[in-house]
Amino acid sequence: MKNENMVIMMNRIGDFFEVMPDRVEAEIGIATHVRKFWAPSMRQSLKKYLENNQGDGFKPIILEALTKHEDKWL
Repeated sequence: MKNENMVIMMNRIGDFFEVMPDRVEAEIGIATHVRKFWAPSMRQSLKKYLENNQGDGFKPIILEALTKHEDKWL
C-alpha cells in the first residue's frame, strides 16, 4: 500500500472516532479497528511508516492511538 493512501485511510478512520466524547475510548476504537480490519501486512506497513516518518500526515488522534495503544493494533 502506498504511504499516501495509508495516511488518507487512517485519517478517515480518525474522522469517525474523533467525534466521540471520550478520547481514550476513541483511541482504543481506532486501534481495535486497525486490528480487526487491516491485514497483518498492512499493519506492518503502518508500523514501518510510523517508525520511519514519526506519523507525518496523521491526525493527532491517529498518532496518539497508534503510539499509546500499540498492543491493541499490532
